[in-house]
Amino acid sequence: MSEWIADLGELVIDWVATVGDVAEFFFRTLSWLAMRMPRRDTLLPNFYQIGVLSFPVVALTGTFIGMVLAVQSHSQFRQLHLETRLGAVINMSLVRELGPVLAATMLAGRVGSAMAAELGTMRVTEQIDALSSMGANPIQYLVVPRFLACLVLIPTLTIMADFMGVAGGFAYAVFGLGIDSNHYWQNSQDYVGAFDLFSGVFKSLFFGAAIGLISCYRGFHCDPGAEGVGRAATSAFVISFVLILVLDFFLGIALDGIYLSIWPEGVRLL
Repeated sequence: MSEWIADLGELVIDWVATVGDVAEFFFRTLSWLAMRMPRRDTLLPNFYQIGVLSFPVVALTGTFIGMVLAVQSHSQFRQLHLETRLGAVINMSLVRELGPVLAATMLAGRVGSAMAAELGTMRVTEQIDALSSMGANPIQYLVVPRFLACLVLIPTLTIMADFMGVAGGFAYAVFGLGIDSNHYWQNSQDYVGAFDLFSGVFKSLFFGAAIGLISCYRGFHCDPGAEGVGRAATSAFVISFVLILVLDFFLGIALDGIYLSIWPEGVRLL
């Protein structure tokens, strides 16, 4: 019993120390971001790698998610004779939840793991130590551009996922299921408003910050050897994905509270 309590206490202490270390890493990143913006030749390659190269996978994922929602929702709504309401359900689900979450998940899987592996390799091969010895700050040179790229570009990726999901759901619902397009868009307009789109884009900012921070932190604190690099890449994705879901839960509660406080009657801002 005493050994179990000791192991639990050690686990809690390690967890608290890790949270504190991540918080310190985050504030150091913000301090360098506030003091000096990254150079153009450092920032643009990260924008290209994180944003431009992520567009195809995000667009493809968003398209098929919209189509899957149409397929899965149609059988249920057909039993209630509410097939024309598919537009509202699909588009509401996409812009509020699935669009930002899926864009963030794809970013964490494609970019977060790569950043952790790249920085972990630099740590193992002592390239980060070499930067410090030459007078360059590794946080300012390596972390800030990647963090800023994740933060700035994930809203664009989210909007792309929303657009492709709406287009995919519309295409299958109208041409595959034979639903009237006028009713489809009319119900979408009645139930999906600007606040819904804002909610998804607003949440994506937190998702992008979490992905950039966790991925860079895991890379900077990589264990020695090839196994350590692989473990850093895996843990960066897993932790980022868990944080995305946790942040989505609490931000969803907060945004719903704000919406009800502004429009208690449920009137949407169209």
